[in-house]
Amino acid sequence: MKNATLWLVRHGETEWSRILKHTGRTDVALTPAGEVQARNAAPHLRHLQPGLVLCSPLQRARQTATLAGFTDFIIDEDLAEWDYGSFEGERTHDIRIRMSQPDWVIWNSHIPAGDTPGEQVEDVGERADRVLSRCRASMASGQDCLLFAHGHFLRILTARWLGLPAHQGRLFRLDPVRLSGLGIEHEQSVIQLWNSPAEAAVHHQA
Repeated sequence: MKNATLWLVRHGETEWSRILKHTGRTDVALTPAGEVQARNAAPHLRHLQPGLVLCSPLQRARQTATLAGFTDFIIDEDLAEWDYGSFEGERTHDIRIRMSQPDWVIWNSHIPAGDTPGEQVEDVGERADRVLSRCRASMASGQDCLLFAHGHFLRILTARWLGLPAHQGRLFRLDPVRLSGLGIEHEQSVIQLWNSPAEAAVHHQA
């Protein structure tokens, strides 16, 4: 039995992601450019043939999955993006000015409540652990899994796959509609592929 792969796809461009706003639970749609990104990935991602496809409940992820050719996905609430609380809709640059903290980053910040309760990075890591448990159960039978979700969440999930603290997701850059793969090598959790064009699916499955 071949080792199964956990495939990750971040959603396409939104207006907020284009201008670098923290976009957590605000349910923004893809831009026309984001829709094109997802459609262009479709002929390549069809080579993955996963046994389990999970998707965030937020529309930007659902649109990406559908346009990329996966309509029979299962919504998993745990795949929603980090709840940024009072930082929602703000850019890092603007937060640094407002707080007079030139080195501020979301990864080591306390997240205060805003219109939503907010989540600390460790809370997001706990959600990621639940998703990983669900995927490992499928992967144990040799079935690949595919997740459509969000940049920060998938970076945190990757850190947890590797046994790292959730805040170490800061180390993994992830661009819109890029393909990443997590797997096992010699009983060690590893990154098999990272932030690659969707075309990489064809070569990986060949």
